Amino acid sequence: MKKAICIISGGMDSAVAAYMAKNEGYEIIAVHFNYGQRTERKELECFRNISRSLNAKTYEIDLPFFKLIGASALTDEKIEVPTEGIKPGIPVTYVPFRNGIFLSIAAAVAEKEGATSIYIGVVEEDSSGYPDCREAFIEAMQKAINLGTKDETIIEIATPLVHLKKEDIVSKAVELGVPLEYTWSCYQSEDKACGVCDSCRLRLKGFKKAGIEDKIPYEVVEG
Repeated sequence: MKKAICIISGGMDSAVAAYMAKNEGYEIIAVHFNYGQRTERKELECFRNISRSLNAKTYEIDLPFFKLIGASALTDEKIEVPTEGIKPGIPVTYVPFRNGIFLSIAAAVAEKEGATSIYIGVVEEDSSGYPDCREAFIEAMQKAINLGTKDETIIEIATPLVHLKKEDIVSKAVELGVPLEYTWSCYQSEDKACGVCDSCRLRLKGFKKAGIEDKIPYEVVEG
């Protein structure tokens, strides 16, 4: 059976992308990164639940250096997570070159496992403005990965959500039977989602527009 590496954060987008890979007939190898993010414990819990639902082989990889360099509200406690709504530009929740590093490690796992695809749940149009979610960046990474691996290794980076809106992703999740109650999007809280960070706002907007109830608990639900 063909194999796909699925980078699964524990969030909704990566879970949906992994289920899409499963629906395409891939054997799933799930990869998760603990990088000192504020919600590391909750994200790992969600990753394990999602991976079990996919019957996936798993890799849990620790990357402590993100915490050491800081420079992001997700990894540096001295930088506050913004809660006033999404604004133009790159937000302080951007983690420097995170997806580039994740994809590089996933490529090494793919070569070892004989996988032909890497699935990543990046969203360009409705994201928080992260440069490493852009389609052009993913295309460049795919070229670099194939130049930097064995001649017989050919890896495609699949981004099935890249041009979707959040409401489309929610609808796709329901269609595929993704256990959305196992996913977590909040940038700063682990027991109840805050409801006001950029990621919570995008998730709540998506559920509302899709006309579907979000079953995870929130501290605040605006509107």
